[in-house]
Amino acid sequence: MTEDMLKSSASGLTYADAGVNIDAGNDLVQRIKPLVARTKRPGVLGGIGGFGGLFELPVDRYRQPVMVSGADGVGTKLRLAIELDIHDTIGIDLVAMCVNDIIVCGAEPLWFLDYFASASLNVAQAHDVIKGIAEGCVQSGAALLGGETAEMPGLYAQGDYDLAGFAVGVVEKSDIIDGTNVQPGNIVIGLASSGPHSNGYSLIRKLVEGHDLHSPMGQTTLGKTLLAPTCLYAKPLANVFAKHKIHAIAHITGGGLTENIPRVLPDNTVAVINRRQWTTPAVFEWIQQQGNITDTEMLKTFNCGVGMALVVSATEADAILATLHRAGVPSFTIGRIESATGEPRVHYTTA
Repeated sequence: MTEDMLKSSASGLTYADAGVNIDAGNDLVQRIKPLVARTKRPGVLGGIGGFGGLFELPVDRYRQPVMVSGADGVGTKLRLAIELDIHDTIGIDLVAMCVNDIIVCGAEPLWFLDYFASASLNVAQAHDVIKGIAEGCVQSGAALLGGETAEMPGLYAQGDYDLAGFAVGVVEKSDIIDGTNVQPGNIVIGLASSGPHSNGYSLIRKLVEGHDLHSPMGQTTLGKTLLAPTCLYAKPLANVFAKHKIHAIAHITGGGLTENIPRVLPDNTVAVINRRQWTTPAVFEWIQQQGNITDTEMLKTFNCGVGMALVVSATEADAILATLHRAGVPSFTIGRIESATGEPRVHYTTA
């Protein structure tokens, strides 16, 4: 190579000139290693930084292990986190939205992977996000096995980022919870939510336009109330699975109680849900008042205070409630299963 060619190469464009900072990515990996270490559990082989995460299945504890997986994001709740510059809890939401989906089958969460994309990597911001992801993994018992950080200038606006996640669990084939044992006379138990969790935020963001997110709400602010992270139910439900038989579980996400409970019921049944059996958290009352939203719309958009619904035998309901309370999960009987004709549905009552 001639001297002129060397000069031309030295003054040419670099990847950093195009908006991608590889050094920042390497710095982030070093900074999050202690966070990832907190999530280590039996089965993890190696550490982060490789091309793939390795996990040894606990086949000694299962006769017929069935793998369960789920992927999700946190939707436009991200926009509130970005506007408020609070990034250390949104990762908990990410883990919860994935893990809560797989535990309804009776699965034990094993590992989690994340995908973090932005226009250009802000190491401090990304560290806070992954701090939340690690905390979600600790709360659920899943290992943070790896992930991907992508810089895509031109696709995302400066300062914005996006998140996606992927959880994997395992369940004994004979212990899969699939709703086949649901029958009339069963009881529906609700597990309390921490707020809207990660659903309905496109509507919520429309309602907060023109509102000061720092205005007081209860003991905190409107913005922090809306950013309350999604509850992780994996460990409390593991206690329930170890002691009791559960017929069905519904994770109350987008679609609310109205759409999600029927997903785990057989045909010719109806879940009769008594709205007086639990107190709707104040944040939902605020949402309903601000938007003049009907009860019907609220119940098919938001969880309205019930983050998870269990269908159980009437003879075990009280014992299951006691187990949940000992695990620190506020829970309550919210209804019953009755005979009906046709596809499963929810019927609301106040009687």
